[in-house]
Amino acid sequence: MTKSICSTNSDDKIHSLLNTYTLKKQKIETRLEEFKKTPKSNYFYELVFCLLTPQSNAKKCWEAIEQLKKLKKWNRTAISDILKTKTRFHNNKTKYILEIHRNWKKIEGMLNNSNIIELRNLLTANIKGLGPKESSHFLRNIGKSDNKIAILDRHILKNLKELNIIKETTIKSPSHYLKIEKEFIKLSKKLKIPLDELDLLLWSKENGKIFK
Repeated sequence: MTKSICSTNSDDKIHSLLNTYTLKKQKIETRLEEFKKTPKSNYFYELVFCLLTPQSNAKKCWEAIEQLKKLKKWNRTAISDILKTKTRFHNNKTKYILEIHRNWKKIEGMLNNSNIIELRNLLTANIKGLGPKESSHFLRNIGKSDNKIAILDRHILKNLKELNIIKETTIKSPSHYLKIEKEFIKLSKKLKIPLDELDLLLWSKENGKIFK
């Protein structure tokens, strides 16, 4: 009986999700097209934004980016003063940003790799503060994710649990991330919603807006 109830609940939630997708599909597609048109001159700031977002409010993180863009000198104090009211762990993130700033030419060169999985691995391995989630987020935000990688943030994990696809919302390791990512990709195929669109759909379901 319990399994039957769970299955019914999941089916109802999937039906509701598909209805929401019908309503938001055009806006989601438009947003993804905007990501693809992101100028290369903005890639640095998109990467910094994705580095800021863990355990922080995305809109406040973007406010920080808008302030960082106005900086004339990139130093620890100036960056930290902006971050401390916008994101958690601002001291560590300040250090990571300064390192990205120093190594930007090298990072920019990595982006020529057309193999999205390899590229994500490169970014994760070479940039402090970036895990697979943040690397995936960055690649999606510059239009390079190509529906091949997932941004497994708390909103996605919460919804996967509600749909009985996963049992817990804590990612324990990089290999665990990849395991859940495979389940998310399966869901995308089942619903016939492209992976990038499904991500924005679930994010907007939790936050009310299609942001980034």
